[in-house]
Amino acid sequence: MPELPEVETVRRALAARLVGRRLTGVEARRPDLRKALPRDLATRLVGRKITGIERRAKYLLLNLDDGHVLIAHLGMSGRMLLYRKPPPPGPHDHVILGVDDGTVVYFNDARRFGLMTLADQSELDRHPLLKDLGVEPLGPGFNAQYLRKALKNRVTSIKAVLLDQHVIAGLGNIYASEALFRAGISPRRRARSLSPDRLARLATAIRAVLNEAIAAGGSTLRDHRQPDGELGYFQHNFTVYGREGEACPGCNCNVAATGGIKRIVQAGRATFYCPRRQR
Repeated sequence: MPELPEVETVRRALAARLVGRRLTGVEARRPDLRKALPRDLATRLVGRKITGIERRAKYLLLNLDDGHVLIAHLGMSGRMLLYRKPPPPGPHDHVILGVDDGTVVYFNDARRFGLMTLADQSELDRHPLLKDLGVEPLGPGFNAQYLRKALKNRVTSIKAVLLDQHVIAGLGNIYASEALFRAGISPRRRARSLSPDRLARLATAIRAVLNEAIAAGGSTLRDHRQPDGELGYFQHNFTVYGREGEACPGCNCNVAATGGIKRIVQAGRATFYCPRRQR
């Protein structure tokens, strides 16, 4: 699933092309996504100007000039593709948006776990998809003090808590593993056991890895592409994720004897870490 850096990369690319533009055509080609498309989606969107594009966790929020917001989620395999001369729509191009400068946007989603819906801007904080989300890890409210309060009663593993969208919005499996390695914290450690020093290192590591991934255009593993079709490149900078049995950066141990980076499963998700450098 695209995580925060991938969604932020998409947001920035869409904003550069669509903000200030007016929607001239909308085609809902297949309404049965994870959440059924509004039946009047085309009627409510055509003629509307896009006044801004924001991100909340892994959701894209396209603000419209009539006070509504188009909420979009990429699901497991969704992509937003920008065209000047679009190819013929394929079987996975479920929503097509036409823009007044000739730009065409395809919402492509092979697995159909994505969604699009409309909401009133004044009610976003109470919207069922958004109201229970936690703090934005790149926002001003995220720091060691926030983590201390959020984790003080958590007896589960720190990795599991980092993936809880009620605690940190948008952080996913890849970047949780990478941040824990940078902070030198074992993913098995109980969340409430982290010292103030460890919490400070973790907050710094989360911000750093997310910002670096955004700068690299996200990580392309399966389905992620930037809206212009370019790949993300942060996967080339992974320190532990997907590197089971390899040496971690700066490793000076005998990998043949230690087994290198370990892979374990936590709450059904793969976790990669170095047991010698993460405690």
